[in-house]
Amino acid sequence: MILVVKSGGAEAVPEWAAGFPSHMDVRWWDEPGLDPALVEYAVVWDPEPGRLAQFPRLKAIFGSGAGVDHIAADPHLPKHVPLIRCVPWEAAQRMGEFVCWAVLSLAKEARRMALQQAARAWENVDPPYAAAARTVGIMGLGAMGEHTARMLQGLGIPVRGWSRSRKDIPGVASFAGADELDAFLAGTDVLVCLLPATAETTGIIAAPLLAKLPRGAGLVQVGRGAQQVLPDILAALDSGQLSGAVLDVFTPEPLPPDNPAWTHPGVIVTPHTASLPTRAERARYIAGVIAMLERGETPPHLYDPARGY
Repeated sequence: MILVVKSGGAEAVPEWAAGFPSHMDVRWWDEPGLDPALVEYAVVWDPEPGRLAQFPRLKAIFGSGAGVDHIAADPHLPKHVPLIRCVPWEAAQRMGEFVCWAVLSLAKEARRMALQQAARAWENVDPPYAAAARTVGIMGLGAMGEHTARMLQGLGIPVRGWSRSRKDIPGVASFAGADELDAFLAGTDVLVCLLPATAETTGIIAAPLLAKLPRGAGLVQVGRGAQQVLPDILAALDSGQLSGAVLDVFTPEPLPPDNPAWTHPGVIVTPHTASLPTRAERARYIAGVIAMLERGETPPHLYDPARGY
């Protein structure tokens, strides 16, 4: 079977191919002489609109990351072809590691110490609280959110969660739906956004929501860039409503060099790196899902247009 890749550039194809079994013929999206009629699977990140519709025998489309909203936005996307999110176990583990690091960085004032190091200034840093003294609230309790919650609990940090439907995670207070959002926010000292990209979550991390957090709360944004209103976040930092933020996602990306987030003393900027597994890890996961599809089984993490993820 032929699988085409549009993620990481043509030079990344050998790395992708190394993770698939030998019976899968892995090709570059724009390989000269490639017959579109022979392509059965596609792994893509930023496909040109209309291109996926040019593969008439396509059995499934895989996003090369957990988010597929940019793929689903293609007006010519073949609706009969399953669109599947790439969420291997390693992605949840890496996300949990990143969020734990971010929460601890806020607690230990890592940004302040980094600025002092850059200035070669030896000044006492006395963090006002221990990480376990503040409750982390996770917006989005899917596979990554649940795994992250358990890892934070392993550090002794209290965790609560908010999602569309109520979740049952031992030790995690679960809030669900719009009616319970305010109560969730009122008891959240560090807000972690792990929501999927949907029409409802666009622009959600903005002044009205931030105002409902306890004064001096922290923010860890690892969802999608379109979910945040960056000027509102910076204004909340300047006013003291937020005490610090770790931002991994932006719109646009890359973050422009003149964006004030780069130099804001309350912001740690990371380049959309929170949970991306290696290509080999993702290839192994996708190969396993393809095997399920070939057996006629329902794949995990199937994109649902009604939910938006």
